[in-house]
Amino acid sequence: MFDWLIVGAGFAGSVLAERLASQRGERVLVVDKRSHIGGNAYDRTDDNGLLIHQYGPHIFHTNAQSIVDHLSKFTAWRPYEHRVLAEVDGKLLPIPINLDTVNQLYGLSLKEDEVEAFFAAHAEPVEQIRTSEDVVVARVGRDLYEKFFRGYTRKQWGLDPSQLDKSVTARVPVRTNRDDRYFNDTFQMMPLHGYTRMFEKMLAHPDIHVLLQTDYADIRDVIPHRRVIYTGPVDEYFGYRYGRLPYRSLRFEHVSLDKEWHQPVAVVNYPQTQDYTRVTEYKHLTGQRHAMTALTYEYPSAEGDPYYPIPMETNAELYRRYDALARATPDVWFVGRLATYRYYNMDQVVGQALSTFQKIQQAVPMAGARAVAAAAG
Repeated sequence: MFDWLIVGAGFAGSVLAERLASQRGERVLVVDKRSHIGGNAYDRTDDNGLLIHQYGPHIFHTNAQSIVDHLSKFTAWRPYEHRVLAEVDGKLLPIPINLDTVNQLYGLSLKEDEVEAFFAAHAEPVEQIRTSEDVVVARVGRDLYEKFFRGYTRKQWGLDPSQLDKSVTARVPVRTNRDDRYFNDTFQMMPLHGYTRMFEKMLAHPDIHVLLQTDYADIRDVIPHRRVIYTGPVDEYFGYRYGRLPYRSLRFEHVSLDKEWHQPVAVVNYPQTQDYTRVTEYKHLTGQRHAMTALTYEYPSAEGDPYYPIPMETNAELYRRYDALARATPDVWFVGRLATYRYYNMDQVVGQALSTFQKIQQAVPMAGARAVAAAAG
């Protein structure tokens, strides 16, 4: 008998498995459909010895010291500040848009105290900001919106930004200085030996058992367990009772080149040309030294594994119906991106998992070795 059956070996499932085993002494079974742990953060060594991210670039960044402290139990870190360029009008320009982006694109020599006036002069008034298009044109105007955002967003989501919630483009800042870092977070770094090694250490507890290439539906009524933590798609859990929640997927093309470097930064976006949205070169992220280099071309898709919940009100309303079912389901905890139909960064998923553990501590009596020891004492 397992005390917990955890569905999914990504961040949410792995963080909770470790906490339940190490802090409560409970027996945990983790199952995952895939052939590996780590979820979408899984990384591996390719045939040439290059460390790559199987599901596209995952860059760790957070402002939460508590999350850094927790993950540091399982990995050392490599400092890394992420920088992205976009190929626009035949030039490689910093994204998010900053002072250098504007000057290089338009052949100007604006200073920091002048670029805000430039944005204001080109911005279009929007009475009420509702969509992703509204966010950008109200801030920097239509030309920058068309060059940097519209094409990329249409490829990424299969929808025009005017059809998407404002949250999509609101995630990307606009700067008036020369700061070309993609993130502003206090902590920006990469696991020193990769994400998979970190997950291996997280799941190494003797009371954690892992079954890969295993569908929860196949074992839910076969393997005895007391409670469930579910990190998969919430609509799948309920047999798509109200219909499927819409997701956007991705297809990845991994390529190795017989040269040391291919591009000046880890990620180059392609908002105007190409079918792919971006190209990642992993040695920038990992710090690995190698005579060859590894790239991933990223193609958005309507079919495939669920990656991104599509942020539209109709979808949010459908999710609320599933959320009501989830809340009414005893002894099942729904955690993570797919189970709560939200786009989370990695640190946010870790934070949600740690918060869920605290709720479990308050609500669920311990059933494991610690409970036995406490009773005996």
